[in-house]
Amino acid sequence: MDRQRTLLQMAQKMSAAIASEDWKTLAAINTLMGTVLPQMAAQGNWTSAERAALSALRQMHNEAVKRCDRATSELGKRLHDMQVNKEGWLAYALESDIAESGIQA
Repeated sequence: MDRQRTLLQMAQKMSAAIASEDWKTLAAINTLMGTVLPQMAAQGNWTSAERAALSALRQMHNEAVKRCDRATSELGKRLHDMQVNKEGWLAYALESDIAESGIQA
């Protein structure tokens, strides 16, 4: 297994997944890293090129964590806003239903 190439490919795939906010792919890469990195480490000392590739992957992983945290925070805010405006949404839905059916409750 060419460790440098594998590390760089994982970093590249992670970068693409971050850019497209592909959370499933990010999760799969994260799981893969948990399996593959210990296997790679067991192969012996890292060359300087492999350490550089590992560092690039680590930096990309840190970026992925930041993006996931940001998306989680944004989703939490949206859910909070929906909860706060729940009565308004229900009233709007009821009004729309009445307008469509012509039947008043």
